Amino acid sequence: MNKQVENGLLFAWMTSLVATLGSLYFSEVRQFEPCALCWYQRILMYPLVIILAIGVVRKDANAAIYAAVLSGIGFFISAYHYYVQKMPATDDDVLGCGTVSCTGAYINWLGFITIPFLAGIAFMVIFIVSMYVYKKR
Repeated sequence: MNKQVENGLLFAWMTSLVATLGSLYFSEVRQFEPCALCWYQRILMYPLVIILAIGVVRKDANAAIYAAVLSGIGFFISAYHYYVQKMPATDDDVLGCGTVSCTGAYINWLGFITIPFLAGIAFMVIFIVSMYVYKKR
């Protein structure tokens, strides 16, 4: 496996690890209770740490295709969640929300950076890097 592919897998893994640790920090340290859409994003992000770690250790670029699928789906969920947070007209008809409101924003740095925004960036980075790795393998 060439160095670009190896480094790409490593970068995607590090991105998924930081995102996972960030979500655990927000829920376990800061005590922010995740809404249903946050849980769906976690369900897609947490396995990426394991899948990409296996790809890095085994030097298996095929892990990138699995990462691309999970991160692509995760990106769309994050984008929907961000839309729900930023568009007040959608307060009443949010798909998939349970007891914790999906419209609330625990953080709102610089007026636009929320938890779903951070997750969406992580998913997008993992998707782009995974597609790059898959094409270069």
